[in-house]
Amino acid sequence: MKKYRIGLTTGVFDLFHIGHLNILKNAKSQCDILIVGVSTDEFVQAYKQKTPVIPFEDRKQIVEALKYVDLVVPQTSHESKLQLIDNHNVDVMFHGNDWKGSPTFNKLEAEFKRRNVDIVYFDYTAGVSSTKLVETIQQETVLVVSA
Repeated sequence: MKKYRIGLTTGVFDLFHIGHLNILKNAKSQCDILIVGVSTDEFVQAYKQKTPVIPFEDRKQIVEALKYVDLVVPQTSHESKLQLIDNHNVDVMFHGNDWKGSPTFNKLEAEFKRRNVDIVYFDYTAGVSSTKLVETIQQETVLVVSA
């Protein structure tokens, strides 16, 4: 039996890349059931001030198709993590360590503790992010157009 019964992780999962796969694979290795909250387009726009390249429903279907994922649910806010924890009897929250120590997660960690939910931070996959992918595509496009 794995260390945890029900785990939760959340993310945008835009322009799906190896960092996304790493967190899902690592999370599933520690729990029997992995629930993934995929951020809605509206939530991403509200806190990142940008619209994902891939629409929510498509991102949701991509994540649902992965063998490591048991259930995909919409994430509508950072606070909705708490509702997901309560609604699904989550034992552990998995997240990339790029959020560790942030004001948002410091607040959430207190709520996780109050609910007896562990938090496990995974190392961020260095050099890979959807933002970097978009920037690379934009730079390559400028080079092609300028040539």
